[in-house]
Amino acid sequence: MIYLLLFIQQLIASSTHLVTDDITEMLHPIHVVLVRGLFTCSAFALWFAIRRRTWKSVQRQDLMLIVVLGLLNISINQVLFVWGVKFTTAPNASLAYALTPVFVVFLASIVYRQKVSIKKWIGIVTAIAGAVVVLNERGLQVLPEQSLGNVMVLCASISWAAYTFYSQQLIERYGAVQAIALTFFGGMLLYVPLWIVAPVHAPFDVLTGRDSASVWLELFYLGVVTSAIGYGLWYVALSRLQSSNVAVFNNLQPILTSILALMLFNLEPSISYIVGGVLALAGVVITQRS
Repeated sequence: MIYLLLFIQQLIASSTHLVTDDITEMLHPIHVVLVRGLFTCSAFALWFAIRRRTWKSVQRQDLMLIVVLGLLNISINQVLFVWGVKFTTAPNASLAYALTPVFVVFLASIVYRQKVSIKKWIGIVTAIAGAVVVLNERGLQVLPEQSLGNVMVLCASISWAAYTFYSQQLIERYGAVQAIALTFFGGMLLYVPLWIVAPVHAPFDVLTGRDSASVWLELFYLGVVTSAIGYGLWYVALSRLQSSNVAVFNNLQPILTSILALMLFNLEPSISYIVGGVLALAGVVITQRS
């Protein structure tokens, strides 16, 4: 069951790069993050109103962790990702996130001095290799004009790895849904002041123009579907599996995105796509069994 939930989560996440790439063409990234976060917090506030009796009181000693996770999530991860995609390509961003399990494993080995088995490393490397094969077909490239964007999405991937790794402590105390909600509430409390003082003067006209309905729909998708639901499923998985075992599922995103493209545009899968998909899937399976 947990692997089905992770598959659904990755299916949701696989569209995030494409939607983000489209929305940042119309609205400045810092505004995208703001509205996306407000949608997410509204969804969790509604959930809290319905299930408030099941929520636990927040302990004072956890406030700093909530603040740090909120900072990693919104002010660092989401800003760098949304802004970075504007200066690079969706395949490049997917590759950056394919490296997330490597960063998680390094964190585990440094913080907890965990010894990583050879089998797990083989699984992670195999999954990354499969993602690279698929992304190469989709236009993976490293050009000088993409350097800033590539660095930004790579840093976003590192922050996502840290967010994934340190979130397990919060999940153990409050459960998946409350833990993810707390990080978003804390993150938005930090982000709104930063958004106010940010030296960016970008208009909001697109939110009230003739084509605003499609813009609001994409922002709703990013805020409620990919953040509230997608992150929620990610946290549920973290409550059952090790962070490195969860993170390796990121390597399925390029394959799932390609499957969506094949279905929508009635294309035939190439040999390299099939090879890459098999490698990525094999890597995920090896990691889960390590």
